[in-house]
Amino acid sequence: MVRSEGARQIGEAADAAPAGTARSASPPAPRHVAIIMDGNGRWAARKGLPRFEGHRRGVEAVRRAVRSAISLGIQYLTVYSFSSENWRRPPAEVTELMGLLRLFVRGDLADLHAANVRVKVIGARDDLSHDIAALLDEAEARTRGNTGLTLVVAFNYGGRQEILRAIRRIADAVAEGRLRPEEIDLPTITEALDTAGIPDPDLVIRTSGEQRLSNFLTWQTAYAEYVIEPGFWPDFDHDAFEAALAEYHRRDRRFGGLGPGAGS
Repeated sequence: MVRSEGARQIGEAADAAPAGTARSASPPAPRHVAIIMDGNGRWAARKGLPRFEGHRRGVEAVRRAVRSAISLGIQYLTVYSFSSENWRRPPAEVTELMGLLRLFVRGDLADLHAANVRVKVIGARDDLSHDIAALLDEAEARTRGNTGLTLVVAFNYGGRQEILRAIRRIADAVAEGRLRPEEIDLPTITEALDTAGIPDPDLVIRTSGEQRLSNFLTWQTAYAEYVIEPGFWPDFDHDAFEAALAEYHRRDRRFGGLGPGAGS
């Protein structure tokens, strides 16, 4: 298979700095970064281009983000690729987005695998077409044994819907006698979510200047730091990623406690 320039550079980034290894001594990268990739359509509109071109350029930005995450020593990168609510978009646009997903998996999976990237997909799959579900299964199966960056793809995903699925799993366990109601605690819920085994995000980046969560990782982002990037997603690059991390490192994460120097 002929590798695209963006896909080739994914492998080069992995060779230059294995995931989990920061390139500089200070400060350590956040373990898990999640990105709400917003603004493809507005980017295209401002340039007088069709919305599809904005989505296509958005895929290129995903490749750049993966390379950046590897080189910066991030262990988990979650991208919000298609929400449960995105099905409400015009059918032609949804068809184009599904086509881009097929191209990304078929064109980039080998390079992600070669770069030791593990792909994990979260979101509902029961109502997906057979070929899309098969592609997602293939991406996970082929990269399951990899030990570098974990790329979490939120596809057909909604935070509230994920919590509902978790509640139903727990209710089934109670009904079958495998769990008593008084045994349900926070770890029980966490392990019933799609993200079981994945640490909560330390940092959430949202592009396009919008300041809302949009039903993304509703449970998991309770103590995440948020950085709002004013630029649209197709323009997101390594410099923007580094700037978001610099802002993250200026934050004082207290998790409900007192920070240094706060007094008694």
